[in-house]
Amino acid sequence: MSESSKSPASKKPPQGRSRYISIDGRALGRLSAAGLQWLQTNQQIINSLNVFPVPDGDTGTNMALTMQSACNEIESSADRSIGAIAHAIAYGALMGARGNSGVILSQLWRGFSLVLDKKDRMDAALLTKAFVEAKEAAYRGVVRPVEGTILTVSAEIAKAAQLALDDGVNSTLEILERVVLAADEAVQRTPDLLPVLKEAGVVDAGGIGLYFMLEGMLRSVTGQPLDEPTLSEQPLRAFKSVIDAIEPGQDWEVVIDFRPEKQLDVPKFYGHLEEMGTSIQVGEGDGLYRLHIHVADKSEYEPIEYAKSLGTVTNISIENLMVQMADQQARDNVQNIKLTPVDPGETAVVTVVPGMGIARIFSSLGAAGMVEGGQTMNPSLQDILESIDRLPTDKIAILPNNKNILLAANQAAKLSVKSIVVVPSVSIPQGVSAMIAHRADGNFENSVEAMTKALDDVVSAEITIATRSVKIDGVDVREGQVIGLLEGKLVVSGDELVDVLFEILDLCSANETELITLYYGEDLSAFQANQIADSVRKQWPDQEVELVEGGQPYYQLILSVE
Repeated sequence: MSESSKSPASKKPPQGRSRYISIDGRALGRLSAAGLQWLQTNQQIINSLNVFPVPDGDTGTNMALTMQSACNEIESSADRSIGAIAHAIAYGALMGARGNSGVILSQLWRGFSLVLDKKDRMDAALLTKAFVEAKEAAYRGVVRPVEGTILTVSAEIAKAAQLALDDGVNSTLEILERVVLAADEAVQRTPDLLPVLKEAGVVDAGGIGLYFMLEGMLRSVTGQPLDEPTLSEQPLRAFKSVIDAIEPGQDWEVVIDFRPEKQLDVPKFYGHLEEMGTSIQVGEGDGLYRLHIHVADKSEYEPIEYAKSLGTVTNISIENLMVQMADQQARDNVQNIKLTPVDPGETAVVTVVPGMGIARIFSSLGAAGMVEGGQTMNPSLQDILESIDRLPTDKIAILPNNKNILLAANQAAKLSVKSIVVVPSVSIPQGVSAMIAHRADGNFENSVEAMTKALDDVVSAEITIATRSVKIDGVDVREGQVIGLLEGKLVVSGDELVDVLFEILDLCSANETELITLYYGEDLSAFQANQIADSVRKQWPDQEVELVEGGQPYYQLILSVE
């Protein structure tokens, strides 16, 4: 980590350390809010730590949303009991858990709260015991624990707390100081434990997210700011506009790539930008900066001129926010999809969908419930539970259609009083294949078994744009290139989408199959998609080629071969 993000544990804390010999529930609530704020401040840094250079990093977002749900649960509580507050935090984290990282974070809080049950205050010994049980709960919640992840960091945290207690530390503040240092060191070691991290040149995103949460707690106690991101760590990335939160009077989204002539004075730079607009995001990589800002009408060229005054502008994008919002609302309102009615006793399917086109496909195949989500927008456990609860039957299969939603789906299945089975689909093509095998009026166990077997009937691949330069699994990738992933593994890169598509289809032995299906995303027009499909038909004349509007973000194409 950069010096600006190093643990503040070595800095002199405020006077009155005796205040922290033990703490009550209100103090834990304040610490949790600080952890959330620091997570949010560094959210994009965490998101950028994808192993693969794909534009869908969401670990920071998932952990921040999980903690936001946890903090919302205690927002109006007047309880001073640390047991009651910890229980509420754990419940809120569980209900709001998003993605694998969010689910694991919720399990950490669950273990933490179990130790504090019915306790009024927490001292150093109880805090240490809570960290140990948090680690145990997190490991229990994962079927096949992998070292070099957030789990490893939780284990090192528990070990550090126990060593501090054994050394005679009797203050919760001093335990927290030791824990933050241990988390920092554990994060830096994650690439040594997980080779794919070392190959990609990143640390584990979930692990650093846990570190930031704990560091935020410590920063709040030591009086350090929680709203100044560690900018130097944030690599250049493509910013996806959050258009459901447009500020009044902000009409344009402006994105500028530029190379400054000299080192930026970051506080001064941000100060000028804040005078121009809002929703400011800045990324940096290899001397190139990307600026994102929302500005008022007739002011859209002001940040461009400012960037020019600092150096050489290499790329500019200006989009009307209101048009973006209208387009997205029309495109993404999954709630308007007509779902298949089911009767009590029938088998229903709840499926996760990332776009309107894909939602229509699952609707046509008989889905009774849908949860909007996918890459960068993992649904919460509560979202899944609500979709389950709305159905009149107690026999339900869940199709996550994404590996990062599996844990949340499994937790929902455990919490529901209904008979829930998760069919472990990790891609849209797998989900479609499972839906084709589904029989609503058949035996529940037989239907689930047929759906699960159908997952192996299809080969799935995705095509997107690389967000950074890297070499993984022998594939050299330059930022901005087209890349292809086959069954979740990076296998090819190139400068042209069609070339990458052809290489993937060759790897799939497409000439030996019957059907090639292309689901085109929101970044391709129907005209472009049809041109691509025609080129595939020409190259593989003996195969049936089906083109479907998927509407998914980030991935220009999702494809299946069967």
